[in-house]
Amino acid sequence: MANSLRVGIIGAGGIATAVHIPNYMKCGDKVKIVAISDVVKEKAVQAGNQFGITHVFSDYEVMLKEVELDAVSICTPNKFHAPATIAALRAGCHVLCEKPPAMTVEEAEQMAKEAEKAGKILTYGLHYRHSPEVEVLKRFIDAGELGEIYAARVHALRRRGIPGWGVFTNKELQGGGPLIDIGVHMLDTALYLMGYPEPDTVLGVTYQKLGTRKGVGLMGDWDWQNFSVEDMARGMITFKNGASILLESAFAANVEKHEEMNVSLMGDQGGADVFPLKIYREMHETLVDITPSSLPKKAGYDLQIERFVECASAGKQPICTAEQGVILQKLINGLYESAKKGSSVILSDVSVKA
Repeated sequence: MANSLRVGIIGAGGIATAVHIPNYMKCGDKVKIVAISDVVKEKAVQAGNQFGITHVFSDYEVMLKEVELDAVSICTPNKFHAPATIAALRAGCHVLCEKPPAMTVEEAEQMAKEAEKAGKILTYGLHYRHSPEVEVLKRFIDAGELGEIYAARVHALRRRGIPGWGVFTNKELQGGGPLIDIGVHMLDTALYLMGYPEPDTVLGVTYQKLGTRKGVGLMGDWDWQNFSVEDMARGMITFKNGASILLESAFAANVEKHEEMNVSLMGDQGGADVFPLKIYREMHETLVDITPSSLPKKAGYDLQIERFVECASAGKQPICTAEQGVILQKLINGLYESAKKGSSVILSDVSVKA
């Protein structure tokens, strides 16, 4: 590998130009972004001009063939995560793929197998894992301060936060709505803090009540006439170790707050809310709340890219693994399958093509 990690970007949309490319550039001489591709070549050209990226393509297969790369960021709509990731791995690249892992369990499993076969890193853009709140709480958990974590609540709720850009409301390209887009972040955060226990059963329900009609848009006007995803998903997950998670996720719901992204954990020695971080314990015959007076300043996105670069350069495994991506995909698809069936689903019975 060259002294600088040679990086390519697949997909030149907002997540690439606002997050991935700027944070790679913060790594200085450790990284050189040498190529970018997008099916809309004008977008790739614009990003190339903006960031000084020399090689610009409309076909990532051609990019992977013609440019020598060490690592790739996948910043496409969800439908294209698996084929782009697999192509990059087969071309000998480490891969940072945006969340969610894929559209189906079958795709996530194939992605993990290809990474193992290639001997390359595959990690996912679940940046909340790298947030200062999660990092601090993880140290408390690892020290046994919360004891056995047996219950959690996951909230990813917006009052009227349907994205008015991109393809977030297109089920064919995204696979779903708030559950697979923002709910996946808080679900992964809870699973990570709980030690990624083995799931057993899911019960899910989805609603499409507000997205298919015109209304107030706090994140721009959305295409309500072609809204094909759920606007709310709720569910319960049980694990083989007896733990459970209650989940709520919505792009649009009649609630007070404009947005709430949070994970609440309950253990037999203590509990915690993550965003903002507060820990609850019983100490010296007193119920106490512990609130940090300061937290590390570096944001989750910054650390996500920084650590991917470090892992790809040194051949180290990231904290978010391809195997965890498979579990996360099983849960997402299991919740959608349960909602479709109208009954609970045992995860071992979830179709890999669900």
